[in-house]
Amino acid sequence: MPLNGALQPGFRFLTAPGFVFAMSFVAIPQTMHFAGPLTLQSGATLRDFTLAYETYGTLNADRSNAVLICHALNASHHVAGYYADEPDNIGWWDNMIGPGKPVDTNRFFVIGVNNLGSCFGSTGPRDLNPDADPISPRQRYGADFPVVTVEDWVNAQALLLDALGIDQLAAVMGGSLGGMQTLSWTLQYPQRVRHAIVIASAPNLSAENIAFNEVARRAIVTDPDFHNGHFYEHGVVPARGLRIARMIGHITYLSDDVMNSKFGRELRDAVSTNLSGYKYSTQDVEFQIESYLRYQGDKFSTYFDANTYLLITRALDYFDPARQFDGDLSRTLARAQADFLLVSFTTDWRFSPARSREIVKGLLDNRRRVSYLEIEAPHGHDAFLLDNPQYLEGVRTYFERRVAA
Repeated sequence: MPLNGALQPGFRFLTAPGFVFAMSFVAIPQTMHFAGPLTLQSGATLRDFTLAYETYGTLNADRSNAVLICHALNASHHVAGYYADEPDNIGWWDNMIGPGKPVDTNRFFVIGVNNLGSCFGSTGPRDLNPDADPISPRQRYGADFPVVTVEDWVNAQALLLDALGIDQLAAVMGGSLGGMQTLSWTLQYPQRVRHAIVIASAPNLSAENIAFNEVARRAIVTDPDFHNGHFYEHGVVPARGLRIARMIGHITYLSDDVMNSKFGRELRDAVSTNLSGYKYSTQDVEFQIESYLRYQGDKFSTYFDANTYLLITRALDYFDPARQFDGDLSRTLARAQADFLLVSFTTDWRFSPARSREIVKGLLDNRRRVSYLEIEAPHGHDAFLLDNPQYLEGVRTYFERRVAA
């Protein structure tokens, strides 16, 4: 199998905040089927499964330049580039990955994988359940898809790397939930990772974060169209629950400063002819922030799967590698052999800098090589996806001086 990324079909230049010219390229989605069973942390087994993935750049002769990108909650394997038949469908980290970008695909072979349980091509709740009773109307997994964990995702990713002939990664990298997968890679497969780049992440979720996830899940499962997770057979989608879940999520992704500067208390144009500007209604959308949240919720409900949302948020809740060491993160990280770069953002209150510093301390306690960047940024948790020059240059420098060395 030729391990070449999708750079050759064509390039184009994209304008983006912070970049006058940003080179992008045609990305080609791929899938790989695994016939053997995968035993999950829960004890359940997936008899067979498919992983969707994309690659960018070229794997070198000694197969030493591979970089694995782990995605967050609602992202996918489409990390960079655009699709030839969907030129506006640009990868979620296209500002970070590509020719001449911080993770330079002229030097590195970059792999993006869609996790099990997702709804973007890898085996998930929407797919047919091979163990379903052939006479049952329930042929799709739905709520019967087994609960998956970060550790399960990493094991599946390792199988993909095995199939691609990659024994060791130059780096694993991810933000938010992707950062948790990155951290887990260094613990589950310490000899297969040379560098770990953990961005806007944490060693586990706080009680507050678990609470946000639970409220979002309750919004979905109490939607009358959820049908106990088997809504596919009813030809409906629990869109109301998904909308509310996404609105809750967006509140946690943005900082208070960004919300106030972007929306403040501004009313929508021509809300009312009343001199006060208010419509004196409890149902109408009057404030700009209301309009923004409803727009995001409406959009999300058209493409994301409700069962997937439940699975991924539960995987977030469960991730806690120090649990088996009585909460001692230093003892936990003793297994890691990789060099680390950790990045946090000052206004990220969902995964605050203090959480990244916990990981830094645990690594230093074990005399691991670790670099830490705490970026002044007003954008909250979403900052890891945005064009902050200090942030992007910090990642570029690490890859040039450390990963490529």
